[in-house]
Amino acid sequence: MPVELVEPKPQAALPVYLVGKDGLKDLALSPAAMAWAVANGFSGEAGRSLILPAADGAVGGALFGIGDGEGALGIGALARALPEGDWHFASEPRQPELAALALVLGGYVFTRYGKKLGKALRFALPAGADGAHLGRVADGVFLARDLVNTPTNDMGPGELEEAARMLAAAHGADISVIHGDDLLARNFPMIHAVGRASTGAPRLIDITWGSADAPKVTLVGKGVCFDTGGLDIKPSAGMLLMKKDMGGAANVLGLASMIMAAKLNVRLRVLIPAVENSIAGNAFRPGDVLRSRKGITVEIGNTDAEGRLILADALALADEEQPALLIDMATLTGAARVALGPDLPPFYTGDETLASDLAAASVAVEDPLWRMPLWRPYDAKLSSKIADINNVTTDGFAGSITAALFLKRFVEKTPGWAHFDIFAWNPADRPYGLTGGEAQGIRALERVIARRFG
Repeated sequence: MPVELVEPKPQAALPVYLVGKDGLKDLALSPAAMAWAVANGFSGEAGRSLILPAADGAVGGALFGIGDGEGALGIGALARALPEGDWHFASEPRQPELAALALVLGGYVFTRYGKKLGKALRFALPAGADGAHLGRVADGVFLARDLVNTPTNDMGPGELEEAARMLAAAHGADISVIHGDDLLARNFPMIHAVGRASTGAPRLIDITWGSADAPKVTLVGKGVCFDTGGLDIKPSAGMLLMKKDMGGAANVLGLASMIMAAKLNVRLRVLIPAVENSIAGNAFRPGDVLRSRKGITVEIGNTDAEGRLILADALALADEEQPALLIDMATLTGAARVALGPDLPPFYTGDETLASDLAAASVAVEDPLWRMPLWRPYDAKLSSKIADINNVTTDGFAGSITAALFLKRFVEKTPGWAHFDIFAWNPADRPYGLTGGEAQGIRALERVIARRFG
C-alpha cells in the first residue's frame, strides 16, 4: 500500500499544513516559508499543494489548500503530491478519519498488469481516527476497485467465483455455487438464459457468514462479467467499459469484506448471479418470453437489458428468507448516468427510515448517494401484451426508475429493500482515486449496517 498509516508519529515526520482559503496568514510559518508561499501565489485554494523547502534546501514540509473546508476526501490528492517519506498533519483535520481514509484511497494503484506502485508515504494517524476501521474500509474499497479494473479475460464468471471463494475462505464463510444447466434444475431460469451463450457457464454464487440466529442482511450484486448487449448488440464504443458491468458484484463483495472483518452481529448472505451476455446460436432473443424463479413471465424487449433479469432471480431467492435488510447493487442503466452523472448513484427504496439513514450516512462519510422515486404510475410502462411484464419500456423515458420498478416486482416480503444503480467507475482522476474501477455507496452502507447491527 503506497500510503501507510502509522502510530505513533514517526520522529522525523514532516508537517503538512491544511490551509483554508486566504488562511496563510494564520499559520505559524517561518518568515522564509511564508515568503516562499507568497512568491508561489499560494492562498489556500482547494486541492493545491506546495512543498516547503528547509533551510538546507531539503524538503521541510508542505502546504495543502482546503478552500472553504469542503470535502475531506480532497485531501487524498496528497498521496500523489507529497515526496516519499514520513509525514503528519501539523494540526488535526476537522474530520480526522475521513482525512486519513482519503490519503489511503488516494494512494491506490492497480498494479496487476505492470503499473508501478505510487509513492511510499508513511503518514501519522491523526488523533480521533480509528485505524482498524480505516483498514477494513480501505480493504473493501480496494477489493471492489481491483475486481472492476480486471479485464474479462481474467475476470469472467469463473474468476469472479474464485474471487468470492477467496473472500469467503479469508473470513471462514460458507460458499456454494450453482453452475450451468443446474440453474434450470434449481429454478433460476433467467440467470441461465442470459448466460448460456457464453463459453463461461452462468452461475449463482451464494456466500453465508455469521450466526444463524443473528439479523439477516442479504447483499445481491449484478455479476455481468462482460456485456455485448446480446443479439441487440452494443456499438463498439459501448463495449469499451463493459468489463465493469460486474461492478455491482464487486461492490457487494467489498461491502461483505467490511462487514465480516468487523465481525458485525449479522447473518450475512451474498448472492451474485455471474454471467457473460454473449452472442451465439443459443443466445436469448428479442421477443422471447422467459419464466422467472418467482413465476412471473418476462417478454424480452431488448437483450441489452439483461442485468435486471439475473437480478430478478437472485432477488426472488433472497426475498424468500425475508431478511431484515436486502440490498442490491448493479451497473444497471445509462439513464442513471444521464440523470445524475457518474459520481452520484441513485438509490430506490420504499423504507423511509432506511432512506433517511442512507442519506445521513452518505453525507457523513462523503459517499455520494441520491434517492430517486419508485414512481408507481410508470410501472404500467413495463406492460406486455403476451406476458406478465416486459423487461424494457417502449418510450425510453425514466429508464432508471422503470428498471427499479421491474426489480421491485421480485421483492414482495422484505420491506427493508434498497436498489442502487451505480456506475462503479471514475471516468477521470479524483483526489481519492485514479481513473478506473470505483466503490460507490458501500462506505455509506457500511455505516448504516454497523450502526444497526454492530
